[in-house]
Amino acid sequence: MKIGDKIKRLRLKNGLTQEELASRCELTKGFISQVERDLTSPSIATLIDMLDCLGTNLKDFFSDAVDEKIVFKKEDIFEKQDDEQKYLIKWLVPNAQKNTMEPILICLESGSSFAEHNPHDGEEFGYVLSGSINIYLGGRKYKARKGESFYFKPSAVHSIANPGKSKATVLWVSCPPSF
Repeated sequence: MKIGDKIKRLRLKNGLTQEELASRCELTKGFISQVERDLTSPSIATLIDMLDCLGTNLKDFFSDAVDEKIVFKKEDIFEKQDDEQKYLIKWLVPNAQKNTMEPILICLESGSSFAEHNPHDGEEFGYVLSGSINIYLGGRKYKARKGESFYFKPSAVHSIANPGKSKATVLWVSCPPSF
């Protein structure tokens, strides 16, 4: 493991310059630079101080956590078909409920609707890939067609429906996850 590279990535992730990290750790900018280039190694006590300033600890820093999956393939998608309500929902990112946002694909047959959701904190975004839909938010109705998007804070009961004669497909991202 290259300690210097990992410290540099943590520093950048936290939006700190070498000088800012050095100041917080009571070290010099030159020392931080040398550590990041693996030209020197900090003592355990100094490393603990640096990691504390970077919002982590020794255990997490040295854990060999599995790399985060970036690309999801067709076989990763989980699908649920509701024949009674005439919709298909596809979870595009497995286990997205643990993430900050949850992207799904909703396919609505003509005349169908997707479950009503109660108010909650967060944000909702959708992009209509095909067809047209009605978005119901509180007592109001909004229409979105292919190529149009919607965005709202879910402070009221909300749902979507397909009033059209053809199938509608919507990419919907909920933050935090709510599907």
